[in-house]
Amino acid sequence: MSMIAESARIHPMAVVEDGATVGEGVVVGPFCHVGPKVTLHDNVELISHVVVLGLTTVGAGTRIFPSAVIGGDSQSARHSAVDTSLIIGRNCTIREGVTMNTGTVEHGGSTVIGDNSLFLAYSHVAHDCRVGNHVIMSNNVMLAGHVSIGDHAIISGGAAVHQFTRVGKYAFVGGLSAVSYDVIPYGMLNGNPGILSGLNVVGMTRAGVDRAVIHTVRRAYKAIFEGAGSIRENAAQIRDEYADCEQVVEILDFIAAESDRALSSPSRGQKG
Repeated sequence: MSMIAESARIHPMAVVEDGATVGEGVVVGPFCHVGPKVTLHDNVELISHVVVLGLTTVGAGTRIFPSAVIGGDSQSARHSAVDTSLIIGRNCTIREGVTMNTGTVEHGGSTVIGDNSLFLAYSHVAHDCRVGNHVIMSNNVMLAGHVSIGDHAIISGGAAVHQFTRVGKYAFVGGLSAVSYDVIPYGMLNGNPGILSGLNVVGMTRAGVDRAVIHTVRRAYKAIFEGAGSIRENAAQIRDEYADCEQVVEILDFIAAESDRALSSPSRGQKG
């Protein structure tokens, strides 16, 4: 039996299956379909023609626009019939035609979306992705499976992100870019193949990072990517020097972490 709050407004031409949980102030517009294992927290709005399936939780205040399909089965060739989940945070905006898939059993079983993120029309979040808070994915952005996107990252229109790739916090990915390798926090990547083209200074400034700190990060960036050793060797060598700069330490920790993908750089992917 469904658990539907008294203040919820469900259009008579919508379908909310038995078993669904619908919170206070939820609006389910015409021609929406809410599956039996779905939880819609308080003040969620499904405008119209929205499909929410699977073991999906939608956080309070999130708005979902027409033709979005949320919580569909993984498109992995290894997908099993076992229930896996999609968890969407609070106050997200999910525009027309967006698709988000549940996770796979083999990799933890869940796809997770943070709070206050914006997904523009026809963007796609595949199975087992981790998307942080305040992320913007522009129109037609495609995340393959197991991608990780850090807080406040911006992925511009038509960009495609390779499976298992990490994009760090406050990174900026340009439109139509092919993201085949990890993008450092505060990095800026453009092109196909994607080339690291410097730091997202505009994003750092908007975030309130002091200009002196930005200059410090720039010096560290140059030491990492223009030093005599490998990227990881250079990063390890400067750690003590930049230990007091939070932003540089975040970049160094990102570089040192284990990953299935190599690191994007100013030269990786260029044709010689």
